[in-house]
Amino acid sequence: MQIQLTGHHVEITDALRDYVETKIEKVHRHFDQVIDIHCILTVEKLRHKAEATVMVSGDKLYADAVEENMYAAIDGLVDKLDRQVKKHKEKLTDHHARDAQKARFEV
Repeated sequence: MQIQLTGHHVEITDALRDYVETKIEKVHRHFDQVIDIHCILTVEKLRHKAEATVMVSGDKLYADAVEENMYAAIDGLVDKLDRQVKKHKEKLTDHHARDAQKARFEV
């Protein structure tokens, strides 16, 4: 998994980079087929925006979050990405085939 971190009107410090990387690990723990993550941190007056594009096998997921604090925006972004990744993972598994096997064994 490769993480690209870009800052618009904000300097990406080591502390900010470490915070993003540790939070993104939560997404990677739930779905190990994450290929690439591009994260953009933007500051516009009092709005701190964090947005990310996640390349997973067969799809591209996008999320963004706007808060008054950059760390809160990153937290919101990771929560949204985590929900999307879980939903994508559920779509990949074929639940109908599993139910058919259970029905065959019960009969």
